[in-house]
Amino acid sequence: METGVNNLMEEIRKAFALEEVDVRTYSPLVLAYIGDGIYELVVRSLLVGQGNAQAAKLHKRASALVNAGAQSAMLERIKGELTEEELKVFRRGRNANSPTMAKHASVSEYRRATGFEALMGYLYLTGQTGRLLELARLGLEEELCDTRN
Repeated sequence: METGVNNLMEEIRKAFALEEVDVRTYSPLVLAYIGDGIYELVVRSLLVGQGNAQAAKLHKRASALVNAGAQSAMLERIKGELTEEELKVFRRGRNANSPTMAKHASVSEYRRATGFEALMGYLYLTGQTGRLLELARLGLEEELCDTRN
């Protein structure tokens, strides 16, 4: 758990009197479930932080960054920066048997995206917010330049 950083999950636990759970007991698909939401929140926050815009344009920009194809490509860009622990979490997510599939992505893209989401969920739930944002920044750098234009 990071210290000195406002951790949203910790604040949620306090506000709703939730017990702390060992994240290692969560299935990779549960990690991907929360990871999908937290990654979308990061992307939406970045886009809104770039200035006022029409909600429809923000949605279109976010959708271009938060989909299986984009997440798969992002994972490939940051893969060399991952620690051994992070790679294990990614692999668990990638190899999980998901009952659903993306409409506009290949099976391999969807699996890599699920692994990416599991990693984001793991980092969020373990309070590694700084690391989550560092990896998101590394993976999104060129896309963010494109969305500003």
